[in-house]
Amino acid sequence: MHPTETHPPGPPSTWWGLPLLRAMYRDYLGFTAGLQRDHGDVVLMRLGNDPSWDLFHPDDVRCAMVEHADHLVRWERGVEVFSQAFGQGLLVAEGEHWRRQRRMLAPGFLPRRVQGYAALMVDAARAALDAAVPAGQGSAEQPVEALFNALTMDVIMRTLFSSRAPAQASAAAEATQVLSRSAMQEMFWPFSLPDWLPLPHKRAKRRAMAVLTGLIDGQIAARQALPPEQQPGDDLLAMLLAVRDEDGSALGSDELHDQCMVMFQAGHETSATALLWWSWLMATHPQAAQRAQAEVDAVLGGRDPSPADLPALPWLGATLKEAMRLYPPVAALMTRRVRTPFQLAGRTVPAGTLLRVTPWVIQRDARWFAEPEAFRPERFLADAPETPRSAWLPFGVGPRVCIGQHFAQLEMTLVAALLLQRYTLHTPAGAPAPQPRMYVTLRPAAPLPLRLQRRASVVAPAV
Repeated sequence: MHPTETHPPGPPSTWWGLPLLRAMYRDYLGFTAGLQRDHGDVVLMRLGNDPSWDLFHPDDVRCAMVEHADHLVRWERGVEVFSQAFGQGLLVAEGEHWRRQRRMLAPGFLPRRVQGYAALMVDAARAALDAAVPAGQGSAEQPVEALFNALTMDVIMRTLFSSRAPAQASAAAEATQVLSRSAMQEMFWPFSLPDWLPLPHKRAKRRAMAVLTGLIDGQIAARQALPPEQQPGDDLLAMLLAVRDEDGSALGSDELHDQCMVMFQAGHETSATALLWWSWLMATHPQAAQRAQAEVDAVLGGRDPSPADLPALPWLGATLKEAMRLYPPVAALMTRRVRTPFQLAGRTVPAGTLLRVTPWVIQRDARWFAEPEAFRPERFLADAPETPRSAWLPFGVGPRVCIGQHFAQLEMTLVAALLLQRYTLHTPAGAPAPQPRMYVTLRPAAPLPLRLQRRASVVAPAV
């Protein structure tokens, strides 16, 4: 840092920052919001031997994560923890290995390609939602986390493997949650204890990994054993098997496994998380929900939605975007390490510095979103005032923005439309507001039940 420059402000870091780490582990979101409140848009902490800068202004986020993305690599500890589940897949790979994967996979996630999965998404959603209230009953109370976990798991099984296997999918959904909790715990330790230790949380982690590895490898082996004429040609696994790099090389067996693992876990968990928070907001904001239902009824007339309908459902889309503003599925982005210095906010960011970006805090800033705690979907309509770029970043920002964002947005919109066709959502009498807790994704600290009230039939009968 230049001698005339000042360090960013920040809290005192005594005892190598251990008290700060303890406070972060207890309440990451509250602690991080307090950093901005007390110290401003760029906050310095010292955690062990590492200087750490938290960035809370959208312009600074964009400066670091977009304009100087080539100066950054992912935080080594984060990569170490996530690679235990994801191997060296797209989520954690770096450098040329990451660029090769991104180059090969990107065509498979273009909007026009993703739209080809819409019918599978609708079939899975219709099956789950029609069964959510037993036949003959007008309403039922559902733990919506389990409902959406099962629904999005069915979607990813169909779109990735052209398979259903509900028993396997249910076990895999639970395994994903176990690994999410484990990763969040391990992130705050300087190293991971060996997984073979006979400790309860290690046993749970081993079982979860065995479930997911068995499912993924079993599906790949079954596909590779099929004769060419029986190979499905339109699912994500078929795309992974067919994709070639510029030099004609295919994904290796380890790469194929790792990419399937990333798609399988990340491809359902973030969508399920967004939908559960959206459903609670719909239940607690009946006027917004009624407007969304009226829009869905007017556009669809009781038929199933398709990708072509999405532009005609602006209010529904706005409710989903506002839900992801208030409750971003990934509430904190993976920390970056600065490799080479660069200028940010009038200061030089030294090499070795850790940079953290927390969408939970940025997206609840009154400078960008008036009444930031309020649920106001109109913020995301076409005639709304513009907000700074990178003030809304539920899918990340920069070159490593989520490759599956079009898949997730299509899936969530189709599911939301099908749900509103069938049900009105209510919170159970006396139920407290859910308390968000950050694992890898943002989940309620306790199960979130909602009552699904069957509507007068607005769904076209199946032909």
